[in-house]
Amino acid sequence: MKVLKVLEDVELVIADLEVMLNDNVRHSPTLCARYDGKIIPLNTPDGRPVLMSVENAIDSECDA
Repeated sequence: MKVLKVLEDVELVIADLEVMLNDNVRHSPTLCARYDGKIIPLNTPDGRPVLMSVENAIDSECDA
């Protein structure tokens, strides 16, 4: 494995995300990347990792 490029305009954050699971609203702290004004989750609500992709981005509604 090798590093091809370091993205300097990306910030790692922990966001408290709210999701619907089996007709229940749940929330949990989730590792995310903040990029271009959007929050991109880096793992699923149950903790499995996912690739950083702009298609997975959530518009940031909070000011934090």
